[in-house]
Amino acid sequence: MTTEVDQDSRDTKAVRRVDRVIIRFAGDSGDGMQLTGDRFTSETASLGNDLSTLPNFPAEIRAPAGTLPGVSSFQVHFADHDILTPGDAPNVLVAMNPAALKANLADVPRGGEIIVNTDEFTSRALAKVGYDGNPLEDGSLDGYSVHPVPLTALTVEALKGFDLTRKEAGRSKNMFALGLLSWMYHRPTEGTEAFLRAKFAKRPEIAEANLTAFRAGWNFGETTEDFAVSYEVAPASSAFPAGTYRNISGNLALAYGLVAASQRADLPLFLGSYPITPASDVLHELSKHKNFGVRTFQAEDEIAGIGAALGAAFGGSLGVTTTSGPGVALKSETIGLAVSLELPLLIIDIQRGGPSTGLPTKTEQADLLQAMYGRNGEAPVPIVAPATPGECFTAALDAARIALTYRTPVFLLSDGYLANGSEPWRVPEVDELPDLRVQFTTAPNHTLADGTEVFWPYKRDPHTLARPWAVPGTPGLEHRIGGIEKQDGTGNISYDPANHEHMVRIRQAKTDGVTVPDAVVDDPSSEARTLVLGWGSTYGPITAAVRRIRRAGGRIAQTHVRHLNPLPANLGDVLRSYDRVLCPEMNLGQLAILLRARYLVDVQSITQVTGLPFKAEQLASAFKEAAPDAR
Repeated sequence: MTTEVDQDSRDTKAVRRVDRVIIRFAGDSGDGMQLTGDRFTSETASLGNDLSTLPNFPAEIRAPAGTLPGVSSFQVHFADHDILTPGDAPNVLVAMNPAALKANLADVPRGGEIIVNTDEFTSRALAKVGYDGNPLEDGSLDGYSVHPVPLTALTVEALKGFDLTRKEAGRSKNMFALGLLSWMYHRPTEGTEAFLRAKFAKRPEIAEANLTAFRAGWNFGETTEDFAVSYEVAPASSAFPAGTYRNISGNLALAYGLVAASQRADLPLFLGSYPITPASDVLHELSKHKNFGVRTFQAEDEIAGIGAALGAAFGGSLGVTTTSGPGVALKSETIGLAVSLELPLLIIDIQRGGPSTGLPTKTEQADLLQAMYGRNGEAPVPIVAPATPGECFTAALDAARIALTYRTPVFLLSDGYLANGSEPWRVPEVDELPDLRVQFTTAPNHTLADGTEVFWPYKRDPHTLARPWAVPGTPGLEHRIGGIEKQDGTGNISYDPANHEHMVRIRQAKTDGVTVPDAVVDDPSSEARTLVLGWGSTYGPITAAVRRIRRAGGRIAQTHVRHLNPLPANLGDVLRSYDRVLCPEMNLGQLAILLRARYLVDVQSITQVTGLPFKAEQLASAFKEAAPDAR
């Protein structure tokens, strides 16, 4: 982190200009750390910094207060240049209690700043998390720049003019902390003030209390002698092409992408879903957009959700179901039915740690093989995986394109890291979006030998192998549906062995024939002998690690795959053109297994299943260890 220091014209305090900062807010799950981080991020985005975030919260709805399992944190990395990850280690830790300090201290580098809410460091709270003494007094934090601040007491004092109990007033301590950090890093305040007024519009006294706490935190930063320096991070103007930008999370981008896909397809959007972490936010967001012809159905279970979505697809809608890994298992039979019926259906899997219930609020990439093969029989399904939160928007459009063009269910594999993380996103112009309109069949499409015109529901497009899509109720186009094997062309029930083999192979050929872009290799030196191949949310850490190696003089190439089934047509040639292929994944090597089997290339796995994303330095070290030319 580079710095410049000058004198702020507002007062006598110095202002240090830095190129990037990583801040982590941490406290109890009831302390409002996610809201605090989100507001700081929104104001940072409005200033034009590039940013990346990592919310990290417990699985329990309300874990016991003051315990390590109950710690919730929000990390934001913002800079005056292009960045790719939430950062490996925070420069600043805001710890609201002893549990937050203990759970996060190991990540803070020596010399880092720690802002501590001293009011919570009672003997009982310290003992609850295993502290023998008070770390604020025993010298164990001497290697850090510690700022002890009685956040709760200062907040209560600031709100003494309000008709609030001490406990009620203390709940606004997160806004005090937000005000203090907003002063330290010269964040705007107007957006947060407008947000608080809107959020508590029906309780104006609560809105005013939070605004007062927020302003008190800002004023405390200006007046206290403990914070002698504030920091400025210039906008990342050179990192972004011209356009209108907003901060967006992966789930929000995904919801917007689905709405855009339905509009560009001129089809109503139907979401059949059952709430499940971390996919529920897509349901919540889509339920707000009835004005775009969106219908959301919160089903009684996962099976009903996908059944309704497939029924909507049969009825002529863009059918979507959202879930996570455990829900995919329940939906598997209906996904197989969609393969047999050859109807467009989007299955959105926001992956999380497993197996079973696993780690509901943590991230993982371990559903790839489930998406590929997690059905009975030969039931191929195209798979699309976005690489960044913003790319969830275009991935939704791409998945819809494939589903509608080829009449097939399509998997979209996001994960908790993308779903909850955020970044600046350029809002596209409408004419930049693909035309996804489809033609329903409205008349008979086949002539029998005797001249009779009939409708054959499985008569195929010669280019895409897609069958016709006929809306139920269209006169003369009645046809059977169901899970039993169909006769090609007529759609009649068939137990003929030769027909079954034909149908299995033609469904596979249809998936194999999906048009996807070639793999693009980033190899500026053209001399690298090591290729790093990734998919999904590993893009940011991989790219950051590759940049570090190149800055140090190492030679390394990189490619990232969005389409996992079918894979890019040139991928085999790309892999075979390098001496070593490294594949980082947040699983035990699932894509590596597929690549080894398909291309007979010795792909080396770099794996992690901690529930957290890779760190850039961790990957850089792994690449250098595996590849001599990367050192």
